[in-house]
Order: sequence, then C-alpha cells, then structure tokens
Amino acid sequence: MTHLLPMGTSEDARDRTVAVLPVGSFEQHGDFLPLATDTVIAVTIAEAVAAAYPVLLLPPVTISCSHEHAAWPGTVSISAPTLHAIVRDVADSLRRNGINKLALVNGHGGNYVLGNVVQEASARGERMALFPTEVDWLAARAAGGVETGPDTDMHAGELETSLLLHAHPELVPADYATKDERADERDHFLTLGLGPYTRSGVIGHPSLATAAKGEGALAHLVTAFAGTLTALDR
Repeated sequence: MTHLLPMGTSEDARDRTVAVLPVGSFEQHGDFLPLATDTVIAVTIAEAVAAAYPVLLLPPVTISCSHEHAAWPGTVSISAPTLHAIVRDVADSLRRNGINKLALVNGHGGNYVLGNVVQEASARGERMALFPTEVDWLAARAAGGVETGPDTDMHAGELETSLLLHAHPELVPADYATKDERADERDHFLTLGLGPYTRSGVIGHPSLATAAKGEGALAHLVTAFAGTLTALDR
C-alpha cells in the first residue's frame, strides 16, 4: 500500500487557495478490516480529489470520535472538543499561510462535531466545507451499484469493503465474504454504543463488496467535489 502521507513540497503548495484535510479514525472494523479503515478511506478520497483539482492535500487526522466502538479492543478516541480544536487550529494556520478555504474529507460517520465546526466557521465568515455529505454518499452508493443502504450498511460492510477492494485490496483478507452481520434496529446506540447490537462489530454485508463498486463510488465522489469547490468560492 502506498503510504498515507502527502509527499508534496513547499513548491507544490505555492498558489494553492484550497486545502483538503482527511479526517479518519482508529476504531474496530470487525475482525477483518484494519483499525485505520476510516483513515485509509478518507485519504483515498482526498488523494483522488487532489489528483483532479488544484488543492493542497494535508496529512490525515488519524484518531477522532469513536466512542460508540469502545466495546472492542484497539479503538482509540479523542473528545469532540479536541477534534474541534484540531480542525480550527489547522484552519487558522492555513489562513496565516494565505490559504483561506478548507475542505474536510470525513471518513467516519461518528465525527458529528465536524458539522458544527463548519457551521461555526461559516458564521465567522470563514470558508470551510464538509465532504462527502450524506447526499454525496447516497449518490456514490448508487453510482457504484452498492446494493445495501446506509442503515443496513453502517459499518465495515459493502461500501467500505468495496472502497478498500478497489483502492487497497491488500488490506482486505480473503475471507471477507464470511463476515456479514445485520443489526438494522439500533434505536439507542448513542446511549449504549454498538456493543449491544453487533457481536462482531460489523453492521452490513461485506460479502456483497466488489472492487468495481468501490471504483464507481470513488469516481462519483471525485466528480461531486466540484460542488464543494463552488460552495467555497461563493
């Protein structure tokens, strides 16, 4: 696997007006995908975006708000205020360097605070965006031919496994198709975490994953990022 850090130089950053910050996590993804899965996916999207648009690719935030996964070993979290402060500090530093627009590429659905960070920045007159949105993810699923929706395919399922099969197949073990677990009813997971709802930590059907689905979903996200750039320019 290619390493996850951007290798650009200061010269490569010259004249960039938009930076892209991947935000991942370090949390359980069943017993078959890496703890760093969300970071890998966020970086994969951000790298594809940076290859298509003139943006500055930043190194990822690799630990975030994964408290709902605390029942499984290996999961590590930081608090929502800490993640908020990291993103705000990065944005402040970029502005001092003349880069006034920041897109957060979020790979972990539990990072709810990122929406607040973006809204607060916008209220201050700063230019910040969160990508992909729920609408972007739904359209990416459709474009890739993902068969299960986000309620059924919540974690380590068809979409995430497909993205890794496409971009980093060496991270997906051969027995991934045996790892399905369904838990559609999760009414109190914010209170209880995911532990009561899934034995393995998986919620979804990785057995349905294919590299072609991941490729189609990623291609759609790259195209959709043009809308984020337009919003940052308004």
